[in-house]
Amino acid sequence: MAVFTSVSEAELGAWLGDYSLGRLVELQAIASGIENTNYFVTTDNGRFVLTLFEKLSADELPFYLNLMAHLARHGIPCPAPMANRSNQFLGALNGKPACIVSRLSGKSVTAPSVAQCSAMGAMLGQMHIAGQSFSQIMPNPRGTAWRSSTAPLVRGFLSAEQAALLDSEVALHQQQNWGALPQGVIHADLFRDNVLLEGDRVGGLIDFYFACSDALLYDVAITVNDWCLQHAEGTLDSARTQAFLSAYHAVRPLQDAERAAWPLMLRLAALRFWISRLFDMYLPREGELIHAHDPRHFERVLQQHIAAPQAI
Repeated sequence: MAVFTSVSEAELGAWLGDYSLGRLVELQAIASGIENTNYFVTTDNGRFVLTLFEKLSADELPFYLNLMAHLARHGIPCPAPMANRSNQFLGALNGKPACIVSRLSGKSVTAPSVAQCSAMGAMLGQMHIAGQSFSQIMPNPRGTAWRSSTAPLVRGFLSAEQAALLDSEVALHQQQNWGALPQGVIHADLFRDNVLLEGDRVGGLIDFYFACSDALLYDVAITVNDWCLQHAEGTLDSARTQAFLSAYHAVRPLQDAERAAWPLMLRLAALRFWISRLFDMYLPREGELIHAHDPRHFERVLQQHIAAPQAI
């Protein structure tokens, strides 16, 4: 159960008095999620999602809420934050920063088809273009400095062979500078469970709380590493990968420099999630209730990308 902060109907009803969203009809806890407490909220005006932020501070949140509002205004199907009577997206509920956003339609899938991968590629391209006019900057909190400081913390839990792989990959990517590649706002966590589909149509992109400013190609690599994977082997399925990349390229054409960077970017995306999953498994934060994902999955993905570099 991923509800860290309980909210009663009476407490939410009083809190909603500062909004023009109608009368509370139903409050339902959402069991999934790792970082925050979430509830489905139904009022006589519509359906919403309430989020109480367990780790992000009120000072950190405007970037994410303003980004979602910006993307929603530009036609990207993402949660639109609702403003209160003071025209603020962010409030406080039961001692935690809180917001309420529109609830999107669709459901996540575990085995996306070629057509669904194509739709996702096109939507990611549209999101990247819409984000170009967003003026706020958020340096990637899980970039080079994070990798360099976190890898030594998890290294002791690895075999000698795994530690050597970790050391060599961290060193390799420390030498890279992707600043010349097209930059912008990226989601940075657009796994299958953060996308809602209606058939072959993307109905919603959710959970923007890892979003940041970085190379757009990095976002493509993160997404492809999850959406287009043959999960038993850790290799990319060629048909789904081609469909994804072709649809993305049709919306935001990839540059020659991005094509050249693609093999290393896939490795970087795998390394980022291998490290974070190692950290979550072996060094969980106090009070963490969530089952940690198996870090060996992205270790295998990384090894496959090293053994068989992918080209666009």
